[in-house]
Amino acid sequence: MSSTSLTGSCLCGSVKFEITPPFTAFRYCHCSRCQKASGSAHAANAFVPGTQFAWRAGESQIKHFDLPGAQRFAVWFCTQCGSRVPHAVRGRDDMLIPAGLLDTPVAQKPENSIFWGSRAPWYVPPGEMPCMNEYT
Repeated sequence: MSSTSLTGSCLCGSVKFEITPPFTAFRYCHCSRCQKASGSAHAANAFVPGTQFAWRAGESQIKHFDLPGAQRFAVWFCTQCGSRVPHAVRGRDDMLIPAGLLDTPVAQKPENSIFWGSRAPWYVPPGEMPCMNEYT
């Protein structure tokens, strides 16, 4: 990979990967599946072609769950810490990268939110509430 590559890892550090930007897409997904898989209001997913992705460690530590009946939805995770990890998108040549795994600062910003109509009814955009720099 090049000097412009980004690195990422799971919470425990067992799984490591490297990607070369640019992303083909970077978005927040508010669908009910991403809410369940992330345990949050949305997932922050970046995508790169498979040729711009490389595993650096821990590939044998990964398990996955392909949602029955879903065209593309899957959850891949580290068996040590449970963090979601990158995975190939079924039927495409893209890798889905959970953006929160990136260890290197990212210049590219999410371009949109998808499945907005499915957003959690309790979701409040960050700009509409006070933001704190630490736990209070």
